[in-house]
Amino acid sequence: MQIIVDLNRCQAYAQCVFLAPEVFELHGEEALMYLPAVPPEQQEHVRRAVAACPVQAILPGELASTDDR
Repeated sequence: MQIIVDLNRCQAYAQCVFLAPEVFELHGEEALMYLPAVPPEQQEHVRRAVAACPVQAILPGELASTDDR
């Protein structure tokens, strides 16, 4: 599973960090770092993070891979 986070859209609500801390990490108050290639054991956590993002900044799966150029 691949993901992309639209960092222009991200508002650092950090729901993803709470739901998938192995994939998402907040540095400071607004700088989000993440693993674009999600390990298999983290995929369900990331799906929950995608659903929980209040601004829909996380693009999963095929959406991410089509934008990854």
